[in-house]
Amino acid sequence: MKFTIDQKLFSKALSDVGRAVSQKSLVPILTGIQVLGNEEGITLIGTNTDIIVKRIISKDKTSGNIHIDQTGKAVVSARYFTELIRKLPEVVHIDVDEKQVVKIKSGDIFTQLNGFRADDYPQLPDIDGTNFLIMEASDLKEVINQTVFAAAKNETRPVLTGVHFMFSNNQLTAVGTNSQRLVSIIKEVQVTEETSYIVPSSSLNELVKLINDYSGLVKIQLADGYILFETDQISLYSRLISGQYPNTSKLIPNEQITVLTLNRELLVKGIDRACLFASEWKNNTITLSIKECKLCITSGSSEMGHIQELQEIMDMAGEVDFKISIDGHYLKEALHTIKDEEINLKFNGSMRPIVIESTHEKSNYLHLISPVRSF
Repeated sequence: MKFTIDQKLFSKALSDVGRAVSQKSLVPILTGIQVLGNEEGITLIGTNTDIIVKRIISKDKTSGNIHIDQTGKAVVSARYFTELIRKLPEVVHIDVDEKQVVKIKSGDIFTQLNGFRADDYPQLPDIDGTNFLIMEASDLKEVINQTVFAAAKNETRPVLTGVHFMFSNNQLTAVGTNSQRLVSIIKEVQVTEETSYIVPSSSLNELVKLINDYSGLVKIQLADGYILFETDQISLYSRLISGQYPNTSKLIPNEQITVLTLNRELLVKGIDRACLFASEWKNNTITLSIKECKLCITSGSSEMGHIQELQEIMDMAGEVDFKISIDGHYLKEALHTIKDEEINLKFNGSMRPIVIESTHEKSNYLHLISPVRSF
């Protein structure tokens, strides 16, 4: 294999693919990146078996920044190859011989890396291709960003470490929960058949980084135990989490005793101030109540002191006498993901979850946070 490529273009592509490679792998070849050269361009693949990232550098879309002189394939250390290319000054010339020795030339710089046996690199999962759906990248990124943070961080219940995607009735419902809080969002999509799967939150975080600047369409389909997210240049395969996701729809209350309408930005700042005094508690406990017809936000520390803040309520319906203690950081994260100026806080008792949602009529996005005991 022999080709010439723009240094910046190649460095960015290697960095994207390298996100999937673990240098601690017990299988040496998995610490490498596979480089495939053909008449259409260069394909890079990196994997740690849980996720696979494939990046295509097409000749048709690089304005002459790549020239293929000889087709072939190679597997070379992700760490050394990526760092080396990043530090080269100009156009890069790659030449791989039959012994998998990779020779790199850039200006007056000559480097040589010993590669792995290319035929030993794992094959990509098989794709059925008959059942897929297409989403706008902006919609997919919104779904991920507004749910993935709520997934569990520990492995006590593995199914909760991912986001549950449910496709039905031309809708995508995505849910993330760690059993103390829950986030749900609904998006309109074209669905040919009902399906659901649990995608690891770590994979979704990587996907968002890879398509952060992309504004086109993303094709989603199942691939031999993996789920595949694919654009015209980059693909991410992720293993699915097996198991039964809990029926979270039963956790969302249909009625509320009290509904408050508040200014979101002012509430975020108030919760942020209260969290300064809440870190002593295991659950970062703050208390919400009604005082003098205003929302009262309080928290305290036995060492540092306490804080109390009153905020204007824009509208209120239902009972005015309530008091509830919740995790302040959970509430702050929930408020940051809602972009509207006004939000509704819905209460159904001191030991029942609160619901946070936008006041926008067309919003299909809500948070549910369970209270914590403050004694």
